Amino acid sequence: MATLEIRDLHVSVQTEDGPKEILKGVDLSIKSGETHAIMGPNGSGKSTLAYSVAGHPKYTVTSGTITLDGADVLAMSVDERARAGLFLAMQYPVEVPGVTVSNFLRTAKTAIDGEAPKLRTWVKDVKGAMANLRMDPAFAERDVNAGFSGGEKKRHEILQLELLKPSIAVLDETDSGLDVDALRIVSEGVNRAQAENGTGILLITHYTRILNYIAPDFVHVFVDGRVAEQGGPELAAQLEAEGYDRFTAAQQA
Repeated sequence: MATLEIRDLHVSVQTEDGPKEILKGVDLSIKSGETHAIMGPNGSGKSTLAYSVAGHPKYTVTSGTITLDGADVLAMSVDERARAGLFLAMQYPVEVPGVTVSNFLRTAKTAIDGEAPKLRTWVKDVKGAMANLRMDPAFAERDVNAGFSGGEKKRHEILQLELLKPSIAVLDETDSGLDVDALRIVSEGVNRAQAENGTGILLITHYTRILNYIAPDFVHVFVDGRVAEQGGPELAAQLEAEGYDRFTAAQQA
């Protein structure tokens, strides 16, 4: 059982006018096998949380803690966080010209496990995962995300999730830009990874449509860098019906 603990997290970014605080005291606990959905209006700090957990240098943690099974995540480099079991599926996956998908995946797996996977087993695993995600096998020899459509990039993110088997996965708006079929296929991949590996999921989204496929155990509403309300799946249904007006109105009052 893995546990990611976020306690009183404050995060700032540098602007032309100096540091600006984005996260203003976030508390979250995500355990293996759990699915947590973070919802909220634009600019509420959802993606800032994702990148702070992953270690993006743009975001400065000014106070608070992030631990994974008691280990200090904030003291780890980005690659150390990945080897410890943290995974980030990016909202806008980057292109890596000159590196093929197959080489990228095998190098990442080797770095995480400390040894190269046995080639025959690995090739079988990659082909099986790609087939499940309806990915053309030819993608394995293409450069990472280069010329991929938005949906293809998102499928590649979930391909990594399935093959690298992290303890905790942060999915930053994985549903953005997906059509109905791609959304279902990507969601099935997330559910597979959780069922097979016990991965804890922190799912960041604006909309409830992905929650029709990936059932959350907990829903957290982000407003102005804080968790404004928490609940179960019924809270997502309430947000779909009512929006965020009552939270933003309270913020402005």
